[in-house]
Amino acid sequence: MVQQNHLSSLRDGILKSIPPEVGVTKIEFEGPEIAVYVKNPSVLLSSGDLVKTVAKNLRKRIVLRPDPEVRKDKEEAKKLAYELIPPEAGITNIYFDEVMGEMTIEAKKPGVVIGRNGYLLKQLLASTLWRPVPVRTPPLKSKFVEYVSLLSHKNSKYRFKVLREVGRRIHRPILYKIDEIRMTALGGFREVGRSAILVEVGEDKILLDCGVKPSVRDYANEFPAFWLDSFDIDSLSAVVITHAHLDHCGALPLLFKYGYRGPVYCSEPTKMLMSLILKDYLDVADKEGRTPIYGPREVKLALLHTLALTHGEVTDIAPGVKLTLHSAGHILGSSMAHLHIGEGLHNIVYTGDFKYGRTRLLEPASSTFPRLETLIMESTYGGPQDVMPSREETEAKLLEIINRTLERGGKVLIPVLAVGRAQEIMLVLANAVEKKQIPSVPIYIEGMIQESTAIHTAYPESLAKEVRDKIFYEDANPFLAENFATLTRGHVRLDVVEGEPCIILATSGMLNAGPALEYFKLMAEDEKNSLIFVAYQVEGTLGRAIQEGAREVTVDYVDGRPISLSVKMEVHTCGGFSGHSDRKQLLRFVERVTPKPRKIILCHGEDEKTASLASSIERYFRLPAETPDYLDSLRIR
Repeated sequence: MVQQNHLSSLRDGILKSIPPEVGVTKIEFEGPEIAVYVKNPSVLLSSGDLVKTVAKNLRKRIVLRPDPEVRKDKEEAKKLAYELIPPEAGITNIYFDEVMGEMTIEAKKPGVVIGRNGYLLKQLLASTLWRPVPVRTPPLKSKFVEYVSLLSHKNSKYRFKVLREVGRRIHRPILYKIDEIRMTALGGFREVGRSAILVEVGEDKILLDCGVKPSVRDYANEFPAFWLDSFDIDSLSAVVITHAHLDHCGALPLLFKYGYRGPVYCSEPTKMLMSLILKDYLDVADKEGRTPIYGPREVKLALLHTLALTHGEVTDIAPGVKLTLHSAGHILGSSMAHLHIGEGLHNIVYTGDFKYGRTRLLEPASSTFPRLETLIMESTYGGPQDVMPSREETEAKLLEIINRTLERGGKVLIPVLAVGRAQEIMLVLANAVEKKQIPSVPIYIEGMIQESTAIHTAYPESLAKEVRDKIFYEDANPFLAENFATLTRGHVRLDVVEGEPCIILATSGMLNAGPALEYFKLMAEDEKNSLIFVAYQVEGTLGRAIQEGAREVTVDYVDGRPISLSVKMEVHTCGGFSGHSDRKQLLRFVERVTPKPRKIILCHGEDEKTASLASSIERYFRLPAETPDYLDSLRIR
């Protein structure tokens, strides 16, 4: 009864602010948004920023939807769209979601569809009475972008039901005063992998990240501690995923296997990349003869419950809790999560993985927030020796190794993470070939890299300024350079290894599985070849062992029997390409973050590195830096 009165009060507040001639037919709570269905949206659109004003006064996100009864026929709406939108937009498809009342317009230049200050979108809404949703057509075809879009479209009734349920929960009244805020380390503390932080705020529990530990194969150590009494799926209000790496999102479908049906929040690129990463996780398990703990059904459910947000957008995720995502500079779509709790009661920033430095692929992480009391920060490279060379030095070293290897007739194998490092190295190589810094040899792309790259091309606005400018203003997409050759059939690998000098980018980045491991088996015993690590090598992986000097290793052969390999190829590490901040950048971030936090909590780092970074933070900045262990629970406020 209290909840019903509260929701009715919100509806009444909106109705009083909107002129009667607009013809409001209903007001629905759809996830974090309040949808206002109207018969005459043009009246509101001609009233300037009335909707924005109402949203600001109520401190809620309000979206305008034409009532289903007044919408134009779909063919007529499509015809009007083609008449209103200039040809240079390059429309490739228009389709409709009758449940949500949306007209999705796929175009090569969605900015043209939007128009100056959103003018064309308003025209389309007023003319067609469908809510226009512009989407970029990727220059590279992405089956995962298509899959996620089709999944949402085919299941729009289910999605609408989910949004209604989530909306009622978010907009319910706060029955008990928020007094205590507590966090529990379910995974990713004093270790790298299975990142998961449970934040308890009054009645609500929010999970920040939900990852696996890729280097282990037993469920007890691979997954977060969901078995703890303090973790109750039924009382879980929201899950926030900072980015699409397995150690941050790989356990998400497991929640849905055991009954979670609430919302998952992340950026739009993260949602797309997550579908790719989770599918690959299942594929790798199948190839290794393991039975994964969840299946495709749970992955599908997770995606259907995922609500994409843009960076800087303030969103209610529970009564008294607002979420804002900020750029983390780690991989495409990676985010820092800012939780604003109560009416200025407390503010938490969880960095996830972040890069506080410019790369060829992305701009540096954000360091300015509206308010901040508790900072939960990664410490992957927090050790005294974890100082990376400059980007210029790192690129020069990479190109020098490549040139030396190619000159002696060898091949270069670069194991990469499909998301992030692969695209960074592609940009470096494309630039080097263009400037004739390395020979124009074939650069073979294997594994998920091409699909991940296709998703990158769908979101150029999220990339570094230099790449954006090339794509938008020079019509030159560096990911489409002619030297890149995508391999889709494993049986050609021997031809590549036996062929002319070349560069091979293949997954996985730690040599624990995938095409990179298959190439390693073929190339390891030829001293003319080179192996170059450009990603962090987690303890327990084959990559880490080789990086630390192992020259006799055991791997599984084609039929599964173990064989011994002598590593005669040159082994190099170019650590400056990491998507993580090194020690200097971590300390610089703490120095510059605004406002200054009252407390810092360190996560995502090996034991010694975390302790070392905490000690330095306390010494240099006189800030308390805590290093909780796995399963520890802390009162934040």
